[in-house]
Amino acid sequence: MHHFHANNKEVDLQFLIMTLLSPADLCRLGATSCYWRAVVQDPLLWRYFLIRDMSHWTSIDHVTMPRLEALHVPLWEVEEEMDLSGHDFMTDYLKACPASRQQWFPQKPSYGVVTSFLQSLVSPNMEPRYAMFGPGMEQLDVSMVTRLMHSPDVLPVAGTPQRQINGIGSGISYIYKNQHKFNILTLYSTNSAERERARIDQQSFSNKLFIQDGADQSGHTHFSPTPQVQEACRAVDGFIYVANAEPGIGGEWEVETAQIQALVDPALGSTSRPLLVLSCVSREELDPNRGSTSSSTKRARTPCVDMAQKLSLPLLPNPWMVQDTVADSLAGVLDGIAWLLRCSGRRL
Repeated sequence: MHHFHANNKEVDLQFLIMTLLSPADLCRLGATSCYWRAVVQDPLLWRYFLIRDMSHWTSIDHVTMPRLEALHVPLWEVEEEMDLSGHDFMTDYLKACPASRQQWFPQKPSYGVVTSFLQSLVSPNMEPRYAMFGPGMEQLDVSMVTRLMHSPDVLPVAGTPQRQINGIGSGISYIYKNQHKFNILTLYSTNSAERERARIDQQSFSNKLFIQDGADQSGHTHFSPTPQVQEACRAVDGFIYVANAEPGIGGEWEVETAQIQALVDPALGSTSRPLLVLSCVSREELDPNRGSTSSSTKRARTPCVDMAQKLSLPLLPNPWMVQDTVADSLAGVLDGIAWLLRCSGRRL
């Protein structure tokens, strides 16, 4: 039997060539022989792909989120940990990359989704209701909420339901692809005059959705929703958080994280309720610090993987997803809504 022996230069050249291949091509190469199967699983190669490509992904969720902490430790330590846990960078990449996750890892419905589906059979006419909040609704130059209400080509408005929540209202109902009605209950942090003044002056203001009630053992501020907001949280089937993903915006991430955790508190409802984070910019722009060719351009926004990390989403018990969104065109909104509806048991 012939054995192939490669010297260091040949190995380096192989590695360089493999970095130029697509992940799909590498997987096909690995299927050709036992030798290539071993070579294409090189953890250094897939760590390189993760670091290179993560900022270009348009969505990430609780199932596909890579273990970012593993990217910052020596490779030999990572290999030991992966041998024990069974995880590896190749699996992380193929699960997380939008181009490959559907092909290689078709997602099975979780227990929470099955439960939601059974509930939808019991009350098929009850449209799911979602509470929408977050600084991305209030700080951007383009109002995503206004665009949503006046874009019948994206999501036609289906009216306002009769179910009222004291101090909050009834929200607005939309129709997804002429099939599924759902309701969005918009929770603004203060009145429109204060929001506009704060947006123009780039200043913060008191958030009237929450009561600040001390700090936890780590010194982080703790929030509780106001009684009206608590009532809204108990009445909804999920949450939409609109995050400000504009480049250079240093969000108050600890505060935002604490407020998200306050609204999805298990004391206010089931942890099977989904949280959709719309990582939103006003307009889609390319980063001027990168080249102009399509292969070297980078979108000027906070990447969705970074957003998930900044908001500590992996710590939540709820299913969650971060979806890149553009307020002006509403790009990405339908993808996020589709995920929400599936989590609520709707068959799309």
